[in-house]
Amino acid sequence: MQLGKLIGVSQKAIDYWERSVNEPKASYIIALVKVFGVSFDEFFENIEN
Repeated sequence: MQLGKLIGVSQKAIDYWERSVNEPKASYIIALVKVFGVSFDEFFENIEN
């Protein structure tokens, strides 16, 4: 199953996130944390400012 379907967002939105065109809303970040089974700290661990 595609990630977009799991969290209720289009593939185009995910593409924008990956290319830093847009950032996901908090509700999608929460969904991503749940899908990947990680803590918020782990999720944001490798993100640069």
